[in-house]
Amino acid sequence: MIEKVLVAVSGLGHAEEMLKTLSELPAMKNSQVTVLHVVPAQTSAEVMTAKWEEGGKILANAIQYLNLDPSRVSSILRQGEPKDVVCQVADEIDADLIIMGSRGLKRLQSILANSVSQYVFQLSSRPMLLVKDDIYVKKINRVMVAINDSDAARQCLQLGIFLLRDLKGGELLLANVNTEWKGKTTTTKDVNPSENPVLASALAEAKKYGIETKCIISGGAQGQEGTLTSSGRAGQEICRLADEFNVDLLLIGSPDRRPSIAKSFVDLDRLLGASLSDYVRVNATCPVLLARTATA
Repeated sequence: MIEKVLVAVSGLGHAEEMLKTLSELPAMKNSQVTVLHVVPAQTSAEVMTAKWEEGGKILANAIQYLNLDPSRVSSILRQGEPKDVVCQVADEIDADLIIMGSRGLKRLQSILANSVSQYVFQLSSRPMLLVKDDIYVKKINRVMVAINDSDAARQCLQLGIFLLRDLKGGELLLANVNTEWKGKTTTTKDVNPSENPVLASALAEAKKYGIETKCIISGGAQGQEGTLTSSGRAGQEICRLADEFNVDLLLIGSPDRRPSIAKSFVDLDRLLGASLSDYVRVNATCPVLLARTATA
């Protein structure tokens, strides 16, 4: 599922570190990697020349750090607006995954600060893996998927299964969190995944590949063997569960992408509103992979 990876590097090393960790997974051993660095327009030819030289060194250092088979890696050094160039190159190479560093700014802060990752996150329909500056990238063994009945969540499930396939000791956590928070905890006893159609289907899919899987269901009590229960406002709860279960990578669907006709405008309609994926990308303490689905 992930044959072509685009990693946008800035010289800070966060995206490169995430890619190197991903590359250790059996499922990623044949993926083609494109390393991109973008040089913004400068005020003078002298400064521009210096930035090009700096960009070349950043690319060389990133490729050396990744230490991948040279036949799997290509590099691109391009001038332009970074947020636009990342989207353009992702389309050019038909990337299956974009990896970027992120400052973890909230939506309004991101827009005002002209955040590259926020812009790409908002406009690209391709899966995107964000690594915040303050995140410690760990070896990937435990992957959590926030699961519901959306197309984006199903895509996350397939990505999670793909990443854990053939990985010894890998574990998949399926978290189905109640989004109808009413300010109090509910209790559910003797929870059975088979009674939850969304979890039952996801669990059956994971079992096809022999992946050790655990279900987390909204509630407040201990469920049956192999099943855990929890409760809470969806975004906060997903982040809490990722912490509690020491998750190495969190996958969440983001079906709230704006129609293509509105691409050139700031997302004012959701600027002050609640967005599950936005909350999680800002507050999760592990790398977050977002799968997007376009609206009509």
